[in-house]
Amino acid sequence: MISVMVVDDHPMWRDGVARDLGERGFEVLATAGDAAAAVRIATTARPAVVLMDLNLGAVSGVEAIRQITGTLAGTRVLVLSASGDHGDVLEAVKAGASGYLVKSASVEELVDAVRRTAAGDAVFTPGLAGLVLGEYRRMAAEPAERDERLPSLTQRETEVLRLVAKGLTARQIAARLVLSHRTVENHVQSTLRKLQLHNRVELARYAIEHGLDADPEAERTPQ
Repeated sequence: MISVMVVDDHPMWRDGVARDLGERGFEVLATAGDAAAAVRIATTARPAVVLMDLNLGAVSGVEAIRQITGTLAGTRVLVLSASGDHGDVLEAVKAGASGYLVKSASVEELVDAVRRTAAGDAVFTPGLAGLVLGEYRRMAAEPAERDERLPSLTQRETEVLRLVAKGLTARQIAARLVLSHRTVENHVQSTLRKLQLHNRVELARYAIEHGLDADPEAERTPQ
């Protein structure tokens, strides 16, 4: 059973989402109506997934995301917001959110997104994943000093990392490399530990910054 916490400043919406998730087999540990309560309760309850709105009053949901992901290694945050503004999406992801879903999503889409987030996938409303990857590629193209040396990743971990950078889910990677879903998850978790990162979004950013989203065959083509 996947444990969930629902954070939203509208009681009827918050209670409705909590009820929908509870009826579909999730363990709703708690709810919260503002960012401060969200951080305090999450620290105690330690849910697998925090479903987070961004508009939470004096302290924004972005700040709550930053605090939760910065202190709770086993908790992932999935944003559920009425806003599809590109700036809001990028700020939430930079703060540590694992995904971003707009409130126009159906209950079935929400349930699938929570399950995938708990499994470690980066989940976005269609169109927003490309925005995030595009922003990371833009940032990677800017002149910057960085250590080009990669930690001692295995060949398979590097292959998986390249596909994460291209935006593929764990199941898509498993199909591409003819591996089991669990094997891909193990490679992803091992790579996260080696790179000292927290989730697939950070992993994709790291890979793009180091040019691992490029086609390796193209890289070996003589000029």
